[in-house]
Amino acid sequence: MNTATKNHIGRKISRIRELRDMKQEALAQALGISQQAVSAIENSETVEDAKLEEIAEALGVTVDGIKNFSEEAVFNIIGNTVTNNDNGALFNYYPTFNPMDKLIEAYEENKKLYERLLQAEKDRVAYLQGIITQNNRKI
Repeated sequence: MNTATKNHIGRKISRIRELRDMKQEALAQALGISQQAVSAIENSETVEDAKLEEIAEALGVTVDGIKNFSEEAVFNIIGNTVTNNDNGALFNYYPTFNPMDKLIEAYEENKKLYERLLQAEKDRVAYLQGIITQNNRKI
């Protein structure tokens, strides 16, 4: 990244917004401005301090966080977090529950739901048969 890009506040705002999975429209709405105005800000090399404070609040970061943002640092942190573990594996996932227990629990809940739905259907059929019986007696 060259020096011009490192000091380009608009590009930093754009990257932070993208990393927060926010669209320009959402940021515009949070700031009470148009999407085109957000685009203009992101294309600006500098941003007024008051506007920068509003943007930082909308993005959930500090003004210093925007000013000192470095994409390389973000990727270094992510890379170190993912690969720094005991056995060098990429991910070290150990569930805190027994997956088989969760599967059985889900089965039991679905079984109860099915039984309730079946009973509701039986009740509906009985009700409709009662109505048919009453109508047949009237004829």
